[in-house]
Amino acid sequence: MTQALVESRPRRSAARAGSAFLSTHPRTRLALLLAAPLFWLVVVYIVALALLLVTAFWSVDSFTGEITTEFTLDNIIEVVTGSLYQTVTLRTVGVALAVTLIDVLLALPIAFFMAKVASPRMQRVLVILVLTPLWASYLVKAYAWRSVLSQDGILEWLLAPFGGHTPGYGLPATIITLSYLWLPYVILPIYAGLERVPDSLLEASGDLGGRSWSTLRLVVFPLILPAIIAGTIFSFSLSLGDYITVNIVGGANQMLGNLVYTNVGAANNLPLASAIALIPIVIIFGYLFLVRRTGALDNL
Repeated sequence: MTQALVESRPRRSAARAGSAFLSTHPRTRLALLLAAPLFWLVVVYIVALALLLVTAFWSVDSFTGEITTEFTLDNIIEVVTGSLYQTVTLRTVGVALAVTLIDVLLALPIAFFMAKVASPRMQRVLVILVLTPLWASYLVKAYAWRSVLSQDGILEWLLAPFGGHTPGYGLPATIITLSYLWLPYVILPIYAGLERVPDSLLEASGDLGGRSWSTLRLVVFPLILPAIIAGTIFSFSLSLGDYITVNIVGGANQMLGNLVYTNVGAANNLPLASAIALIPIVIIFGYLFLVRRTGALDNL
């Protein structure tokens, strides 16, 4: 009978031993759980960013076209002092700021209606409607706006009876298209921020004689400012690095992304492309440094 009990007792396999060890060592369990995503983050993002920084200090042999791995500041000096790169940088930052401002102005009333006015059922419907454009292809949406903004497009047909005309292709078309593309990324953080604002604060402001505009400006706006800044991080950074939209609707205009794409492809000058790519990286890191104390990063 003793032998039968021994045979019926479960064997201590490696899996059981490992499970028992992890159940008593929560830190080891957490480390193993995060190992794969952290490895992916380090390899794909941090290492790639470091290699980009290193490549910017290399050069291309004008005779063979091969990359020379000798340290040089020529690319950095050319990007910083070149009038072309200064002009394109200002244009890119201007477009990104315009897109961000437009998206915030559009997102605030939409998010407020979703969070504070609409019924719970309508809220779910509106969230789905906001997310729906994200399910469509980026290229499909960009080319759709190219069709709308063309001289024979629907916008020209709608404005012609009133004496108006489509802006055509150029920077205005680029701003309009990018504003449409990134608007959901601005609405959702602001909507989440407004949901966390207690309705009792709005009611208390009304009971104390505060008008609607005063309540929004003095009560609601300070509370959702981190959420607004979180939304601007998305629209600003995505616009700063975009190059496809300006190729589709921007006409002859170029942004920093176009210069990077051109130097990687046709010009075959990866070190110069890396130096140019550092410009939006420095700008967005500077922006993140400025807004880090507002709590905006907690709303991402």
